[in-house]
Amino acid sequence: MAADFATSRIADAVEITAPDGATVRPLCSLPGTASSAQFELGPQQVSKAVSHAGVEEIWFVTAGSGEMWRRQGGREEATVLEPGVCLTIPLGTTFQFRAGTGGLRAVAVTIPPWPDGNQDEARSETGRW
Repeated sequence: MAADFATSRIADAVEITAPDGATVRPLCSLPGTASSAQFELGPQQVSKAVSHAGVEEIWFVTAGSGEMWRRQGGREEATVLEPGVCLTIPLGTTFQFRAGTGGLRAVAVTIPPWPDGNQDEARSETGRW
C-alpha cells in the first residue's frame, strides 16, 4: 500500500527543542522511512555535542552561517556552513554545530523518521566547543 500524501508549512510546524539544544520544526515524513525538519540556532549559539543511536541525517543549509564539527572513529573535520552547503551525519557520528552572527538555519532529512520518541536516541558526547 502506498503512503498517504503529506503536506506541511513551516509557519504551521510545532517548534520543539532537540537534545542538542537546536530549535526544530518537524515537517513531513514517510512512516518508517524518513522525515524532514528545519533546524535552527540563534546568533552565536553553540549546540551540545551528541551522537545518534539510530538516526542518520542529511543537512542542507538555507540561511545564516556557522560551522559543523563531526567525528567518527579516528577522523574528524569542521565544515563551514553557509547557504547551499549540504552534508551528512552518518549513524554514530559525534557532531556539534555553532551559528555565526546572523544565526543558522538548515533543512534536514532524517533516516529513519525523527523524532521517534526514544529519549536515548541522542547521546551526550564530548564536543569541540
